[in-house]
Amino acid sequence: MAKKETLNNGPAAAAVLASGIGSFALGLFTTLAQALAPVRNALNLSDPVGPLSGKTTAAVAIWLVAWAVFHGLWKNQQVNFTNVFIGTLVMIGLGLLGTFPLFFDLFGN
Repeated sequence: MAKKETLNNGPAAAAVLASGIGSFALGLFTTLAQALAPVRNALNLSDPVGPLSGKTTAAVAIWLVAWAVFHGLWKNQQVNFTNVFIGTLVMIGLGLLGTFPLFFDLFGN
């Protein structure tokens, strides 16, 4: 009888979780740039674009690093996907909140 091979869900969970982390990072950078002039200035990588250039660049870098780290940790593992998915949804929600002007304007200078 052939042995049934189970595929590990770790790599998929790593990709999903990294998307939540990247989304949260974008919302956090958006809010911090509104609240703190030094952060806003540091994120200004291109004058015509303003701090948006740094917000998106940093968020993408964090997403890629998170994906690489979690993929390395979970590549041969079976993880609790429900917990990963719920955590991802929470981070996406917080990241989305951080990009809404009604929210980040509360912290404006």
